Amino acid sequence: MPDRDEDRNVAEDRPEHAPSGIDVSKPSISRVYDFMLGGKDNFAADRQLAEMALKIAPDAPAAARSNREFLRRVVRHLTAEAGIRQFLDIGSGLPSQGNVHEIAHETDPETRVVYVDNDPMVLVHGRALLDKSDTTTVIQADIREPDAILEHPQVRKLIDFNEPVGLLLFSILHHLNDEEDPDGIAARLRDALPSGSYIAVSHFHNPGAERPVVSQQAAEAERIFNENLGTGRWRTREEILGYFGDLEVLEPGLVPLVEWRPDSYDDHEVGITYYTYVGGVARKP
Repeated sequence: MPDRDEDRNVAEDRPEHAPSGIDVSKPSISRVYDFMLGGKDNFAADRQLAEMALKIAPDAPAAARSNREFLRRVVRHLTAEAGIRQFLDIGSGLPSQGNVHEIAHETDPETRVVYVDNDPMVLVHGRALLDKSDTTTVIQADIREPDAILEHPQVRKLIDFNEPVGLLLFSILHHLNDEEDPDGIAARLRDALPSGSYIAVSHFHNPGAERPVVSQQAAEAERIFNENLGTGRWRTREEILGYFGDLEVLEPGLVPLVEWRPDSYDDHEVGITYYTYVGGVARKP
C-alpha cells in the first residue's frame, strides 16, 4: 500500500502545472480517484477533498484499489468467458495500471475499447497513451448526454451495435444527482445494447438500517462530496439494482466489490468502505 503521508509530502511540493484549459482550482472526480490510487495526476483542490473523505473513511484508498480489481475481474470474465470483444467504458477516469484495453488484449489483442470521460485531463493523457492504437480510443463526453456518446463518430467507428457490447459504468452513476435522471440515462444506454451484451456497475452504497453505523458514515461522506464537489450519492441496494432494469444479474449479484468472483479468498480488511462500495454485472438476454 502506498505511504499516504509520503505521497502527501511529495504532493505539497509539486508545482500545479496542468494542460491548457484545465481548471486546477476545483476538484475533479477523476483526479480525486487518481489520488486515492496513489497517482500523481492530481492537484491541491483534489487532494484537499480527498483528505476530507479520508477523515471519515481512512480505508478509502483500499476501496479505490478494490474498484480497480473488480474492473479487472469483470473484463477478464467478459472477454475470456463471455466472448465480448468490444467495450464502452463511460467515466473511465485517468489511465492507471490495468486499463480495460490492457486486460482485454490479454485474451484478444483485437478487442476494441472506447473510453469516455468529461475531464479534459483524461483526454490528454488517454490520447498520449493510445497514440498509435487502432483498436482503442478516448473521447471527451458527458454521461448526462447519452445520445451524444452513442452517436459519437469515434464510438460508431469502433463499436458495432449489432454485436454484443460490454458497457462499463464504474464509479460514475453515483456522481449523477437524482434530478439528473440516472435511471433514465442507464435505461437509454441499456436500450442501445444488442442481445448478449453486458452491463457492469460499481456504485457508492448506503446500507440503511441493515448497518446503521455504516449508513451514518455514508451520509456524512455524501454531505462532504456534495458540499465540495457538488455531486455524490450513496444509494440503496434497490436503487442500484434498478440500473440493470430487467436484465439478468450474474451471480453473486450486487455485492461488496471484493466479493464479486474473487480470484482468491485473501484477507480483505472490513473497513468503513467495505459495505459502501458495491458492484454487479448483468446480461441482456
